[in-house]
Amino acid sequence: MELNSLGYALNTLYFLVSAVLVMWMAAGFTMLEAGSVRSKNVTEILIKNVALYSVASLTFLFVGYELMYGGWNAPEDHALMSDFFFQVVFVATAMSVVSGAVAERKKLWSFLVFAAIFTAVIYPIQGSWSWGGGWLSEVGFFDFAGSGIVHMAGAAAALAAVLLIGPRKGKYDKNGNPVAIHGSSTTQVALGTLILWMGWFGFNGGSQLSILGLDNANAVAQIFVNTNTAAAAGLLSAMVLSKLWLKKTVLNVTLNGALAGLVVITADPLTPSPEIAALYGAIGGLIVPISMALLEKWGIDDPVGAISVHGVAGIVGLMLVPILNTDATLYGQAVGTGAIFGFVFGTSLIVWYLLKKTIGLRVGEDEELAGSDMWETGSSAYPEFMDNSK
Repeated sequence: MELNSLGYALNTLYFLVSAVLVMWMAAGFTMLEAGSVRSKNVTEILIKNVALYSVASLTFLFVGYELMYGGWNAPEDHALMSDFFFQVVFVATAMSVVSGAVAERKKLWSFLVFAAIFTAVIYPIQGSWSWGGGWLSEVGFFDFAGSGIVHMAGAAAALAAVLLIGPRKGKYDKNGNPVAIHGSSTTQVALGTLILWMGWFGFNGGSQLSILGLDNANAVAQIFVNTNTAAAAGLLSAMVLSKLWLKKTVLNVTLNGALAGLVVITADPLTPSPEIAALYGAIGGLIVPISMALLEKWGIDDPVGAISVHGVAGIVGLMLVPILNTDATLYGQAVGTGAIFGFVFGTSLIVWYLLKKTIGLRVGEDEELAGSDMWETGSSAYPEFMDNSK
C-alpha cells in the first residue's frame, strides 16, 4: 500500500524527535563524566564530549553511514536525512561510552583521533553485520536498539584503551589496593543520569522505526514503559545491594544500577512484559556493581564504570533476549556478542597502540597531577576553588 504524504511526514518527525532525545544523551554523558572527575579536569571533559559529538557527526556523514548501510538508499516511509540523523546520534553515544573510561589521564587530541577512526570505520563495520543486513542478521542475532552494537561496542573500545593507558596516579596504593578518588560534583552525576534516562526513550522508542498504525503505536508505548521500568528496577536493586554489601547507599553504585537496567533492556525493550522488564533491569542493577568492584580489584581503572555498565550489562541484555523472543537464538546471540566484542576490542587495541607509539595516549605525570584543564585548555572550571596539589 502506498504511504501517503501525511504518514511519511509523521514518520520523519518521529525519527527526528527520537534523534533529538538521543542527542540529549550527549549532555547526560557530559554531566555524568564531569561530575565524576576531579575539579582540575572538568573543563577538558566538557570540551572532549562536545568535540567527540562533532567528530562523529562529520565522520559518519562523510564515511560511516555509507559504509554501514551500503549507500544512501532512500527509505520508503521516512526522509533519508532523518534516518541518517537518527543513526549518527547512536554512533556518538557509542563513542561517549569510551570517553568516561579514560578520563583524567588521556591526551585530548589522541582521543579525538581515535574518535574519528572509531566513528568512521570501526563502528560502521560491525554495525553493518546486523543493522546493515550483513551476516549476523542471518544467524539468529537480535539487538533491537543496540545493547551490543552501540553499548558493548563502546565498552570494548574503552577496555582496550584502559589496558594500554593504565590507571590514574594515586588510584592504587603501594600494596595494589584501590583508593577511592571522589568526583567534583554529585549533583552533576545525578543530573547526567536523569538526562540519560530521559534520552533513552528516544534511543529505544525510536528503534521501532515507525509510529504509523495501531501496532506500531502500541509497540512504542510498550517500549517506553519497559524502558522506564527496567531503569527504575535497576536503580532500586543496586540501591538495596549497596546497603546490604557496602553498608551505605552509595550514589554512583545506585545511579549506575539505573543505567545498567537501561542497557540490559535495550537489547529487546518490546517483547517482555513490564514485569519481566523489571526483572531484567534488576538483574542488571545487581550484576554491574559486582563487575565494577571486580574490575577495580583487577587494576582496571574506570572512573565512571562505563565498561561494566555498557559492556557487562550489554552482554547480559543480549543473552537474555532468546528467553522470550523467538526471532533470536542462543547460538546467534553468542556468535554476535563474541564477533562484535572481539572485532571492536581487537581493532581498537591496534589503533590505540599505534597512537601510543606515535603521538602518545597519556599526559605526562606533571600534567596529570596538575590537571588536564590547565595543560590542555588553559582554563579551570572552578577557578575560585582550585587546588591543583591534589
